[in-house]
Amino acid sequence: MSDAAMIVAGAIACLGLAGAGSAFGTGFAASAAVGAWKKCYAAGKPAPFLLLSFVGAPITQTLYGMILMFIMLGKVGKVAAGSGVPVLVAGIFAGLAIGLSALFQGRAGAAACDAQAETNQGFTNYLAALGIVETVAIFAMVFALIALGSVK
Repeated sequence: MSDAAMIVAGAIACLGLAGAGSAFGTGFAASAAVGAWKKCYAAGKPAPFLLLSFVGAPITQTLYGMILMFIMLGKVGKVAAGSGVPVLVAGIFAGLAIGLSALFQGRAGAAACDAQAETNQGFTNYLAALGIVETVAIFAMVFALIALGSVK
């Protein structure tokens, strides 16, 4: 496999893994939000629109994967021979870290949906917890960008 092909494969893997994590995460949180709204409707309580913030939180990891993908694709034809393997490895592992962050952010978002709908309290605390999980994805992206900067 040529260096260019490995770089493109790494870019695709990064976006694919990040996007898969976002899909799982938003799916988990959305399912919990629907269940929480149903409980609210059944109890005659207003359904909190705020739950959508928990549902949407994991989608940002797809953007981080996209940013890395564009940086990686920008290296095609511009790097020294033998640079394909490090970029491929960076794409796989950065995408995996970002995707897992999204998956677990969605799981935390699901719990936040349930708690917010039941108590109508704690929104800021729940959002802060989701932000901490998001930080893993941001770190993975930034450190991968630093590592990719060393590929000449």
